[in-house]
Amino acid sequence: MNMTGRLFFDGHINNWQDWGRMYRSIAAFTPLVDHILAKEKLPPARIENLTPGTNAVFKAGDYVVKVFAPAQSGIDQTLDMRTELYAAAKARDCGVFTPFIQAHGLVQDKYDFSYIITEYVDGEEFSIAAKGMTQVEKTAFGLRLRALTDAMNTPCDPFNNIDVINDSGRFLRWDDRYTERFRAERLAFVRAHDYGQKVFVHGDLCGDNILLTAQGELCIIDFADAVSAPIEYEHALIAVELFDLDRALLYGFFGDYDTDWLTDMCFHGLLIHDFGGDIVAQHIGEPGGFSCLNNLHAKLKAKIAKA
Repeated sequence: MNMTGRLFFDGHINNWQDWGRMYRSIAAFTPLVDHILAKEKLPPARIENLTPGTNAVFKAGDYVVKVFAPAQSGIDQTLDMRTELYAAAKARDCGVFTPFIQAHGLVQDKYDFSYIITEYVDGEEFSIAAKGMTQVEKTAFGLRLRALTDAMNTPCDPFNNIDVINDSGRFLRWDDRYTERFRAERLAFVRAHDYGQKVFVHGDLCGDNILLTAQGELCIIDFADAVSAPIEYEHALIAVELFDLDRALLYGFFGDYDTDWLTDMCFHGLLIHDFGGDIVAQHIGEPGGFSCLNNLHAKLKAKIAKA
């Protein structure tokens, strides 16, 4: 318990389902966020929901307070916090616009809550902005994003001891929605394939993690999933998840691409991505419909050819 003897968080978290029911609750988190702001000598502010990932994220005046899921949720997010601190700083060093980290720390309360406070950047999420873009604007966005990712995706030493190819704990999204044969083929393929050099990747460049400001800047947020990985890890998620295989966006990012090349790149990248199983299910086809890897490759190629 904290030194005041009072609980700032009074919810009950015994598993991941409990966390999922709680992590967007303003009522549950307001006392804790108020305490965090006071602890860091920041002004009090009414808290508001922001688009969450897996952690509790709130706007508080000019700041964003991210509270990481405690160990009692079943997933210890301490590594995510350390990763975000390192990766956000590295991205800024690469010239990428990402919110300045104001403070970070730990509150020992009913549970131990790690947190990060960043400046609030007022911008529109790409997932919303893209709906109003013309084809020309989409191509221009793809080109600008490629310049940012090229600045980031440079060789680096491992910084969080994650092996995206051999760590079996990262295969959870390739679950029993997929056939046993498919899962066995996927595992054998990624462990036999030569993915080449690893680079620093953001790892989750989805539509919620790219903001477009009124001044026309691109701001990249949420580096908790950053990792050292083959370049396909970044590019496949951008093509399939962020762009949803939109031709204008793809052209801006990849240039005058060849369908076979783009298919192979997306195929290789999705098979090793931490979110790969979910991305395939959401954008490519029903998991049970892929009896083998060839099915996935063929479906990917057909979708890219139609883009």
